[in-house]
Amino acid sequence: MLSTEEIKEIEHAIKLVPHKKAASVEALKVVQEHRRWVSDESLRDVAKFLDMSPEELDSVATFYNMIFRKEVGKHVILVCDSISCWVMGYENLRDQLFNRLGIKYGETTPDGLFTVLPNCCLGTCDCAPAFMIDHDLYRNVKEEQLEEILKRYD
Repeated sequence: MLSTEEIKEIEHAIKLVPHKKAASVEALKVVQEHRRWVSDESLRDVAKFLDMSPEELDSVATFYNMIFRKEVGKHVILVCDSISCWVMGYENLRDQLFNRLGIKYGETTPDGLFTVLPNCCLGTCDCAPAFMIDHDLYRNVKEEQLEEILKRYD
């Protein structure tokens, strides 16, 4: 069931577009902001609210890699694996991140703090390698910076 606050935010998003369905991405983002991910139940509730079928809304949700349809940790780390990041050595940074957290792509740390996901581009190719934690973008990341960055989220 959608909360009062979620309904209020979704209604605001609907006012900004020509018809309800056009607010589908924003509505999914609202739910995710409140719950960290979009469960099947939440998706059905949003679909009903937007006069869509759950299948129709799920096709929208699964198209966007920033809508999480599986439970994620408190903080989501998106590791850019674009050609620019690859050339600049992202693999060493990725491996250090995997070793430090004890997980690989698609996994969540046992304490539920971090989930690590690959991302094909973070739009900062001139400052590779890069990764993003929640809404914070880290550019030109050196391996020796990783520990200090992660401590900000513990």
